[in-house]
Amino acid sequence: MANQNDSFIDEVTEDLRRDRLFGLFRRYGWIALLVILGIVSGAAWREYASSQAESRARAWGDAVLAARQGQDPITALSAVDPAGSAGRKLLAEMLAAGAEAEAGLPQKAAERLKAAAAGLRNDAVLRDLALLKAVMVAGAAMDAAERDQLLADLSKPGAPFELLALEQKAVALIGAGRTEDAVMLIGQIQQKDGLSEPLRRRLSEMMITLGVEPDHSEGPLPQAMPAPAAN
Repeated sequence: MANQNDSFIDEVTEDLRRDRLFGLFRRYGWIALLVILGIVSGAAWREYASSQAESRARAWGDAVLAARQGQDPITALSAVDPAGSAGRKLLAEMLAAGAEAEAGLPQKAAERLKAAAAGLRNDAVLRDLALLKAVMVAGAAMDAAERDQLLADLSKPGAPFELLALEQKAVALIGAGRTEDAVMLIGQIQQKDGLSEPLRRRLSEMMITLGVEPDHSEGPLPQAMPAPAAN
């Protein structure tokens, strides 16, 4: 008899538990449904957004290739729609500046890059990239004082392109005929952390061209001096 009573109690308890569960589901089940719908909708939206971004990038790349192969690549590249991307806009401007430099217009190319940099005040990396490219494109054709000021800013410790800017300082020193200062600066750059292999190789080649055998055994040299104005 006890076993029958226990079995009856268990059945009643199970029914009560089931009724309570169904009651909770009826009351709060819509929340779980919303969560599931949100997860599914979010995944679908991410997939759609990714597909759209890929399509825009592909369309932009095709437009850039077509512009470069046209009769007037400079104008065509400037007209390519970056679709709201600052990076794409800068890349198009850099390609247009490269075409201007190849056409014998380095100063115009530099002005284009400086104008592009002016519109990138909220993106230090892209801004510095545009300014560094402007210095490299213009070379000795850029006003010496302006070049020195740009390189001083671009080569500050921690700047995105510090080492490349220092390299351009060395190039400016060589152009000004200050060989000893150039050798000292190159030595300082070689002692810095984070040198890429191509940059290390270029610095060694510059030392050899200046008639000095590169020496990596010495400790850090004094702080680099600013690049001088070209004569």
